[in-house]
Amino acid sequence: MSRPILQIIVASTRPGRVGLPVAEWFRDRAVAHGAFEVEIVDLAEVNLPFLDEPHHPRLRQYVHQHTKEWSATVERADAFVFVTPEYNHSFNAVLKNALDYLHGEWQYKPAGFVSYGGVSAGTRAVQMLKQVVSGLKMLPVVEAVTIPFVREFVDEEGRVRPNDVMNQAADAMLAEITRTAPALRDLRGPEAR
Repeated sequence: MSRPILQIIVASTRPGRVGLPVAEWFRDRAVAHGAFEVEIVDLAEVNLPFLDEPHHPRLRQYVHQHTKEWSATVERADAFVFVTPEYNHSFNAVLKNALDYLHGEWQYKPAGFVSYGGVSAGTRAVQMLKQVVSGLKMLPVVEAVTIPFVREFVDEEGRVRPNDVMNQAADAMLAEITRTAPALRDLRGPEAR
């Protein structure tokens, strides 16, 4: 049986963002963990317009090619890790839009969070995000990576240089996602196996 697919979703699309280097660090950690096929899904590259589908996402009657492609991307995943900044005590509009485009494709998949920012390390964004992913029937895992003062961990080449706390938190979250993904796959039905 093939390994489950873990998608690391980069929420920030802002020029000069640190989200992509954070996601690349986490990807390397996830690959070393060895339980998943790992993909980075960069919302800056996905580039969805604000929701422009005429039908409710639960119907899966998509008319736009960008939605069909986004649906196929999310559908193939078995688990997600959202790499998110905090904007004004919440997560950003681009991520909310990407979540709102789909419905069933998200269901019964674990969701982990790598958040970053200043003193709060993006934790308020994650609290808001947990409500949304729960509403989409994802299972948010308790273990998380929170990176305060994130710029202090980015070197001159733009790479994240993690400390031991970050690495240990990443490993703990990956272990929990590894435990929950197979159980949730069964809830998605035989076609997901």
